[in-house]
Amino acid sequence: MGSQAAGPADVAARVLPRVTRRLVSFVFICYVVAYIDRVNVGFVSTILQRELGLSNQAYGFGAGLFFLGYFLFEIPSNLILERVGARRWIARIMIVWGFVSMGTIFVTGERSFYALRFLLGLAEAGFFPGIVLYLTYWIPARERARNGALFMMAAPVAMLVGAPLSEALLGLDGRLGLAGWQWLFLIEGLPAVLLGVLALVVLTDRPEQATWLDPEGRAWLGEQMALERNARVAHGGSWRSLLDRKLLLLCLFYFLNTTVTYGIFLWLPRMLEESLGRRSFVLVMIPFAFALVAMVLIGRHSDKTGERKGHVAACALVAAFGLVLAAFFQASPVLLVLSLTICQIGQRSIQPTFWAIPPVFLGGTAAAAGIALINSVGNLGGFLGPWLIGSLRDLTHSHAGGLLLLSGLLVVEAGLVLSLRLPPRDGLAPPRAAT
Repeated sequence: MGSQAAGPADVAARVLPRVTRRLVSFVFICYVVAYIDRVNVGFVSTILQRELGLSNQAYGFGAGLFFLGYFLFEIPSNLILERVGARRWIARIMIVWGFVSMGTIFVTGERSFYALRFLLGLAEAGFFPGIVLYLTYWIPARERARNGALFMMAAPVAMLVGAPLSEALLGLDGRLGLAGWQWLFLIEGLPAVLLGVLALVVLTDRPEQATWLDPEGRAWLGEQMALERNARVAHGGSWRSLLDRKLLLLCLFYFLNTTVTYGIFLWLPRMLEESLGRRSFVLVMIPFAFALVAMVLIGRHSDKTGERKGHVAACALVAAFGLVLAAFFQASPVLLVLSLTICQIGQRSIQPTFWAIPPVFLGGTAAAAGIALINSVGNLGGFLGPWLIGSLRDLTHSHAGGLLLLSGLLVVEAGLVLSLRLPPRDGLAPPRAAT
């Protein structure tokens, strides 16, 4: 009787917020820690370059080597996750990358810096696409951009949290014989290990196994997600979809996007330091505070309208405009921060809406491989971006050339996503009743 009395909207209203509170909130915290461990070299770039004797090009190359390691193990990692379950595999990833991140304290020069960054990429490979895939087991398509925004808010939050935390840890310089930068890597790597252990308790592989949901809610969510999986397979969501032109375009799009993302992230503290004449992590935080609000609002609007391509393209063009302004306002800290804020409002808002697109035409094991393929090929841009900015900085003694190049890549991104052919309203379907 309970199942008949409660309509599908009532069951959804009860179940989905609980999924968000338990799973999306937890993976959000995990991703904050992942991002801090990934970009914290940007907070100590000047110190590392001085103490390790790194040129701008060498620092950019080493910072980007993370993504080469990430690329090599990305697809195998996601296929293993699909086979053994997200709970155990995500826990494994986090524990290993936490220890590798902490091991950065043993870096003594250029070669060891390169080696640890490469190993960190290998260790973390599969985490982000694994979470994207994992959320497709739990979040219906019509809710995916909004919930994706909640998860992907971790990137700007990591910059907000990482900036003051890094400043405080650098203040421990000399304690117990460790330099401030060594304390930074040691302390910021530890939460990944602890959260990896906790993941074994918090995460559940599939809705059918969720004892923390009531039977009716468990049955409804399991049926919803099964219907979506079957629909994707019926519309080509098989291994053949890995040869789809849409997937190749998404790989290229994401390659360009991560080139821009990490070209900015791993140099932004340095840009602001040079503009202001001193290190100021407060200024680093401002663009990402505004980006947080924009991500949620744009993700919510995309879900409400069922439109993806236009939202992604518009965000890319806004980000491009911000970078053009930043290229011309490097001498003014206030105008530079304003320009980078406009850039991050667009750049960070691309992510949740973009990642709602692949599951539209990828299903089953093909989804695991396809999402990993997009992320692994795309993240090679994370190797290219920092190196490009560093090389152009050495060549021109300015960040302007690099910023203008990145803005051009964002314009190309907008054209690529608009060329995609997707089902009407991206295949969003109304909720179905529990049975």
